[in-house]
Amino acid sequence: MDSMVYGFVGVGRMGAPMTRRLLSAGRQVVVHDLAADAVEALVAGGARKAETPQAVADQADVVFLSLPNPEIVQAVALGPEGLAGGKRARHIVDFSTIGPRAAKILAAAFQQRQVAYIDAPVSGGVKGATEGMLAVMVSCPNAAYAFIEPILKRFGKVFHLGEGAGQAQTMKLANNLLAAAALAVSAEAVVMGVKAGIDPKVMLDVINSGSGRNSATQDKFPRAVLPGTFDFGFATGLSYKDVRLCVDESESLGVPMVVGAAVREMLAVTNAIYGADSDFTSIVRVVESWAGVEVRG
Repeated sequence: MDSMVYGFVGVGRMGAPMTRRLLSAGRQVVVHDLAADAVEALVAGGARKAETPQAVADQADVVFLSLPNPEIVQAVALGPEGLAGGKRARHIVDFSTIGPRAAKILAAAFQQRQVAYIDAPVSGGVKGATEGMLAVMVSCPNAAYAFIEPILKRFGKVFHLGEGAGQAQTMKLANNLLAAAALAVSAEAVVMGVKAGIDPKVMLDVINSGSGRNSATQDKFPRAVLPGTFDFGFATGLSYKDVRLCVDESESLGVPMVVGAAVREMLAVTNAIYGADSDFTSIVRVVESWAGVEVRG
């Protein structure tokens, strides 16, 4: 039996099911989150509560993070009562999407403390987190990867992208740009077809049998758009943040991102109209409102 103690800071939509996977495997887990209800639900399942991130790092050998943006991650990691002040943890595994520049800052700060920072953003949503079917993108030194890989396999399929801090973040941003772009352009195509009189379900069947199929037409439209629920499980604000980070990183590398910038603007509009907490499939609602039709089953 694994005798290590694991910490988890950020036990929201993704962090909670990932923590439960550790608990169901008989692991000792210490958790912290500002949302008391989320913490108490996990304590009821066998986790221990810590009052601060530093207290998690005082008790755990490995600490996982799943937090919404780079500012919060840096505050939790390096701020007052942050992880950097902990006495026990020697591996910090960051599942958050924060961009490569923030990952490099954190890696350097923890290296000074002889703590391994493991850049490990994930893709696959709440369903993937619950079922242990996430794509876990990892960049860290080879020695740290050899140590952490068996643990990460509990969460899904693991990909080592290199030793450089931030490489996994770059991969995650590219993935999330493609997901958002597929949704945005599919919204325009399907709304066009519906306004021309085509049944949206038939239209999706045709697209998914041909060369236009993508993650939006195969999954997001049937699950969250046709029924009108717009509840796929990924917030507009988070998608907007990820695409902004992606376009910023691309520009810093000297790579033109004309289409990416257009996707960013569509998410900015969706965020402004429906709010950061809306589901990112609400981008379809924006196009519907402009066209004066609804895409429903």
